[in-house]
Amino acid sequence: MLGIRTFDPRTGGNMAYRALTHPLAAEKLAILNHALAEAGPVAIYDPHGMAETILPLLPVPLQVAELYTHDSLRVGQPCCGQVLRALADLPASTATTVWALDFASGIMENRLAGLMPPGGTLLTLAPVRLPQDMLSVGHHYLDRLNFGTNFAFFRETEEFSTRLVTANYWARYGARDVRLWLRLFDESGCVLHTWEQPVPKGEQAIVLDSAEIRQRFGLPAFTGQLFIHAIGIAGHDVVKYALETRGKGANASLSVTHDANAWPANRYANLPAPAPGEDVVLWVQNSHDLTIPAGTMTLNRMGCDEQVAISPTLAPYQTLAVHVHDMLPDLAWPAQVEFRAGGYVVRPRYEVTRGARTRIAHLNVQRADLQPDPGIAGLDPRFFGRGYLLPFPVPDPARYRTLVVPAPMAESLTSLPVRVDCFDQAGQAGPARFMGNLGRDHASMLDAGALAGSAGHAELVYDFCEGGQADGWLHALIRYEDRMSGHVAETSFGAHIFNTAMTYRGEPQSYAGPPPGLSTRLFLTAALHEPYSFCMLIYPASGPWHAMSDTQLSLHAAHGAVMAEERLAIPLSGSCEIWPHEVFGRAALEIAGKGAYVIIRDTTCRLFGYHGRRSGDGRFSIDHMFGF
Repeated sequence: MLGIRTFDPRTGGNMAYRALTHPLAAEKLAILNHALAEAGPVAIYDPHGMAETILPLLPVPLQVAELYTHDSLRVGQPCCGQVLRALADLPASTATTVWALDFASGIMENRLAGLMPPGGTLLTLAPVRLPQDMLSVGHHYLDRLNFGTNFAFFRETEEFSTRLVTANYWARYGARDVRLWLRLFDESGCVLHTWEQPVPKGEQAIVLDSAEIRQRFGLPAFTGQLFIHAIGIAGHDVVKYALETRGKGANASLSVTHDANAWPANRYANLPAPAPGEDVVLWVQNSHDLTIPAGTMTLNRMGCDEQVAISPTLAPYQTLAVHVHDMLPDLAWPAQVEFRAGGYVVRPRYEVTRGARTRIAHLNVQRADLQPDPGIAGLDPRFFGRGYLLPFPVPDPARYRTLVVPAPMAESLTSLPVRVDCFDQAGQAGPARFMGNLGRDHASMLDAGALAGSAGHAELVYDFCEGGQADGWLHALIRYEDRMSGHVAETSFGAHIFNTAMTYRGEPQSYAGPPPGLSTRLFLTAALHEPYSFCMLIYPASGPWHAMSDTQLSLHAAHGAVMAEERLAIPLSGSCEIWPHEVFGRAALEIAGKGAYVIIRDTTCRLFGYHGRRSGDGRFSIDHMFGF
């Protein structure tokens, strides 16, 4: 296990980790690491508590003579196999090299000028810094906006093509002259190409097409990952996007998935075991300039501690296809698999092949910090109604099956007491079914379409009629099967408290400002040709709220300008389908151009949406939307 705390929901992201693992910085860190290793035992001064982050990232282990701190309250405490010593005692060190873990060499030189051991040489992290023109906030190196980065699964082969789509949402917060620094790695982890792409216009569309990139740079076919660094940004330090995967020629595959979580985790869930006739591939992509030792990462049935090791060694940035059936041959859908990644990979994707079609979806982070919260069972219904809800679409049951599999999403959770509530498109409550107080290793599945009996949406909620635990991180995998075409798509997400005046532990969640989150801004692509873009927009409510939404749809041209606007009203607990080519008309989309998109905005309530694409031959995709 890499053993680095990369992100904590309470304190945010570890920016030292982000700064040190940027591919450019990692190259420089390796050079510095070799120089330090050749210097012999090293005394380390750790002014910012970065030792536990940086030492595991070194490709060559160091001989650490002593570890020093200026914090008198930390002296004598253990850290990285050492006992922290007082910085005042540094002159007595026998080490000839002192490594100060700070990116500002001048500050360290001044601070340590009278404390260096005789003949000692001072090194800092200054050689690892990114160039100044790659910083969004030049005066503060570890500012979160300097490391707006993410990875994307990226592929261009004879069978498949990928397309990353987003917008310059940083312009809304005052950013100017945004540009992307991009590095493409192939399957073996080798760099195929590095380039920059300007995003000069406010709120303009961003489209990274694997076919166009391959042709532009004369690249071979590839299956790997794209590293994205957004420079000159403001407001958000996360690179959010939708990723489309399409089959070529006669290959009818189609998937659209999203990613907004760029922090590696120790465990991931929502990986389904294969159904009969399926091949489930977990795409393991090394996110570091480090070798992952053989057997470090494992798979196990959810709720079972017997782990099966992923045996190959992974080179830096390598992509590896792991076939779940080969690892766990006796496991079948709807059982779930836990991926113990050890902090080496950003949220991975999996690909399911059934017949001639494939589908891609993402795993979700399994949290290590959460414990069951007894307060959830006692939430006052006057304030929070039905509490935490996970809303999801239920398309016409005559054509589609909607299969729901609840998923544990915290390492500590041992039970899932859940119920499914159904609603029609007008918001009228329909049937409900208690799925049980499910164990961590459950293999229970519910056809929500068959339960509902008509199109609309359903909500997974806690139900403590038979006891059980809750942690507020309720998740499920939802699979959609087209009875006519045989096409399948799936998505996974978690529950929130929606549209209540009172708050509980950060809920209703807000992506812009403190809770309660009572507004909406969602991103939807707008396609002029098949497969058409669509979204299923849901107005979930834990308790009473506004009878109707007041929702604005704004069509943006590829260069960012608003071309047209429409309004709609969704009933409380209701839903609707939105097709941009029908709402705005083909002529408007033609003028808006390739890369046009729709912003869904509501200042009166928090809506939840699922986006996708669908064509007349039955191909479709679906995943939850992202906002900013």
